[in-house]
Amino acid sequence: MVPTTTKFSIGQILRHRLHALRGVVVDIDPIYSNGDEWYERVATTRPRKDQPWYHLLAEDGTEGHYLAYVSEQNLVVDEDAEPIIHPELADRFGPLVDGVYQMKQRLN
Repeated sequence: MVPTTTKFSIGQILRHRLHALRGVVVDIDPIYSNGDEWYERVATTRPRKDQPWYHLLAEDGTEGHYLAYVSEQNLVVDEDAEPIIHPELADRFGPLVDGVYQMKQRLN
C-alpha cells in the first residue's frame, strides 16, 4: 500500500531522530525507491520501506554537506529552524520564512 499523505513538505527543515543530521526537504518518494544494496549498507536501523522517504540537502554539524535519503519515521521538525548551510541551497530555494525555505520560481 502506497501512503497518500506525508508528514513533512518540500522546503521544511528537519532533523534525524538518531544521527547528527539536519537538512531541508528537496523531494519526497511515497515509498522507498533507492535499491536493496543501499538499504542493506546504509539504512542500519532498517526503517520500513512502505512509508514516505525524504531527499534532504543535509549537513552533519562537522561542515559535511551531502544529499541524504531518510525515512519519515526517522525525521522530526527542527524546532530551532536555523538556516541550513549547503552549497546547493541557493540553486533550489529562495528565502527562509517561518522555518520553511520558499521554492524558487522556475522560468520556462
